[in-house]
Amino acid sequence: MSRPLSNPQPRHKRLTLTAVLFLVFAWSLFSVDWGPGLLHAGGGAMIVEILKGLVSPSLSPDVLWLGLEASWLTMAYATAGMSLAFVYAFVAGVLASGVLSNGKGSRFFSKLFFRGILGFTRSIHELVWAWLFVASVGLSPYAAIFALAIPYGGILGRIFADMLADVPEQPIIALKTAGASRLQLLFYGYLPLVRADFVSYTMYRYECAIRSSAIMSFVGLGGLGYQIQLSLADLKYNEVWTYVFFLIILVILVDGWSTLVRRSLLDKAEKPFFAGGKFSALLAIILAAVSWIYIYIAEGASLSSLFTNENVNYAAKFFGGMLGIGEETPAFMQAAAWKNALHLTLETLEMSVMAIGFAAIAAFLTVIPAARNIADGSLTATKRWYNWPLFGIVRISYIFSRAVPELVWAMMIVFILKPGLLPGAIALALHNFGILGKLWAEVIEDMDPKPVRNLASAGASKWQSLFYGVLPSVMPKFLTYFLYRWEVIMRTTIVVGFVGAGGLGQQFKLSMSFFHYSELTLLLLCYMVLVFLADIASETARKTIK
Repeated sequence: MSRPLSNPQPRHKRLTLTAVLFLVFAWSLFSVDWGPGLLHAGGGAMIVEILKGLVSPSLSPDVLWLGLEASWLTMAYATAGMSLAFVYAFVAGVLASGVLSNGKGSRFFSKLFFRGILGFTRSIHELVWAWLFVASVGLSPYAAIFALAIPYGGILGRIFADMLADVPEQPIIALKTAGASRLQLLFYGYLPLVRADFVSYTMYRYECAIRSSAIMSFVGLGGLGYQIQLSLADLKYNEVWTYVFFLIILVILVDGWSTLVRRSLLDKAEKPFFAGGKFSALLAIILAAVSWIYIYIAEGASLSSLFTNENVNYAAKFFGGMLGIGEETPAFMQAAAWKNALHLTLETLEMSVMAIGFAAIAAFLTVIPAARNIADGSLTATKRWYNWPLFGIVRISYIFSRAVPELVWAMMIVFILKPGLLPGAIALALHNFGILGKLWAEVIEDMDPKPVRNLASAGASKWQSLFYGVLPSVMPKFLTYFLYRWEVIMRTTIVVGFVGAGGLGQQFKLSMSFFHYSELTLLLLCYMVLVFLADIASETARKTIK
């Protein structure tokens, strides 16, 4: 019998947590007025037009060429941003892990200080960083690059620090006994043991950076998102889907490259150069170099142009405004402003709960046919002719939903539904449905098949094997991924608010448009506290189900 069934205490905690999550999701649904006023007057017709564009995207040479140019710009921004993020993450992650520190005191300070920095930089979404950079230094490609590098470096650095902290002690002790220095311990002890995980997670974040780079258009920067936004404004849905398909192809290519890299790192057998890790490393270096050269020459982005007197004065005025300089009573000193901000914070929380609830329900209903070992019958010992077609359809839907950024989904949905929490929740759910479904399907594929086969050999039907064998075994990891994605959604809720989906994001956009900079500070404080509390709640919940 599988472990979760043999240990009743953790199982009881998981059932309790699941019940609490259902109740919280039900609570979030009351934040929406489910009357007939949800749809725009022409919402039904708009759905038809969007679907027409989906099945008949524009294939004109001009649109295709523009899509290729925008795809390269999107990739160049993402590559340049990730190259900076990796350097920042590696340095800060090593220092935050404490592996270079001597003594408990210095180790504690190093971990506390650098983990605090990493926590701050990753708590603010990349689009918010982009808006702040554009407001302070103007429409420079560096606004997109730094906006990607800062939060992604914070996320990568936190993961790198955790990986280094979890390295087994025995190899490190052996090196210490041989007289190795701290740097030698790092390069010959810690890094070889975590190299594969470092590279694997960096490739995953690079795929995410491609999507994030596409939405930088919302603050005036170029790329695929910019073309999608222009086509949406002109109601040219066939062109919208053409650019969306370019984005999906980019994500699929990076995902395939990531898979090859992971396999080459895990497989120690001799392989051809073009299939090995050395080729991927060389390709990554060339891609980063070409991206920076293109940004510097073709885009004319000189780093020195950021530090002109005009930019310095404007940045000083902008950040001074955020601190309330020049205002008699800044927004963060007003009780009424705090009351409104806290109300918007509650709305943002409701949106995030609704979004993860919708995504989890959709993923749960589709995850069984999406698992390869169920499609081929190796897990349940039953094969059906429809298994593989269902597997293909669901997996394609996962790729499609997660490849399109939340902001792009939101831009289309607000043409159908009236502004409010529901469009934002649906946009977030559509994107995270594909991610959650893929992660859950891989959990089923990686599970121990023996308990399920024992049930099947005892005469259990396919559905009995699934409900009494598969689900109890995978539920702990299902809940872990559910909570992890909720943390991510919490950071992203502010982004969908930029297009009228309510919450803190919508007010952030209005405050930026009307130059109410001290109000931005108040909203960012509420946003960061909300993200911080979500991290704590998620971490606490994950510990209870272990």
